[in-house]
Amino acid sequence: MALSIRLPSDVEDRLKNLAAQTGRTKSFYITEAICEHIDDLEDLFLAEQRLIEIRAGRSKTYSLDEVERNLGLAD
Repeated sequence: MALSIRLPSDVEDRLKNLAAQTGRTKSFYITEAICEHIDDLEDLFLAEQRLIEIRAGRSKTYSLDEVERNLGLAD
């Protein structure tokens, strides 16, 4: 898949320099950056959705004590 993005000139310069110094492509570093941060973005999205569900009363939360009791782990 081809993707076109606009980068600020200072970021593009840094990317070009890094690619030139390491012999890797700019695409390699762009892919690395996206892969490194997409997990965090997905986690944030899921957490926000979960919070919406909790605030709307459509999802229940449990304290650690409740979880331990329900799993038979309480002292």
